[in-house]
Amino acid sequence: MSAIATSKDALAQARTRMEKAVEDFRKELSSVRTGRANVSVLDHVRVDYHGTGMPINQLGTLNVPDPMTIVISPWDPGAVPLIDKAIRTSDLGLNPTNDGKVVRVPIPPLTEDRRKDLVKNMHKVLENHRTAVRNIRRDIKEAVEKLEKEKKISEDEKKRSLEELEKVTHSETKKIEDLAAAKEKEVLEMK
Repeated sequence: MSAIATSKDALAQARTRMEKAVEDFRKELSSVRTGRANVSVLDHVRVDYHGTGMPINQLGTLNVPDPMTIVISPWDPGAVPLIDKAIRTSDLGLNPTNDGKVVRVPIPPLTEDRRKDLVKNMHKVLENHRTAVRNIRRDIKEAVEKLEKEKKISEDEKKRSLEELEKVTHSETKKIEDLAAAKEKEVLEMK
């Protein structure tokens, strides 16, 4: 965190840090499984390839030929069994098949209980990111108050800055909540 010399610096830093929190939340949501095939579901799976844990997308091409299947075409056919094993042993509950050339990952429909678990977990992640945004707001608010105390900004400027900080906080929190609502709808809707 760089030093905050002006209220403008404080607000710029608040925006940047809050946008990072929103982007992090967006990335985390993309790996939440819905009943529909989506290659980002495999983003966290690492394949032990020549002693290095590598993401699947660095070992071949991934595509979704239909809403219920992901097909992985490795550039090195020797990676097929390694990719198969990595997906099988991941906590995704997927059961891939392979023909020696490609790995097919059927995406089973989610059970009602699994959907509820996913939504519950998503709410925990949502709350963590809301808290992150609130912590950023607190840090920046303290920095702005310190600037006023040190007579680097006027009381009016402090007031304006804190009002702007509230607007930014509200806007970024709303983005996170909208992303969560859309993902929840997607998880609960797919049959």
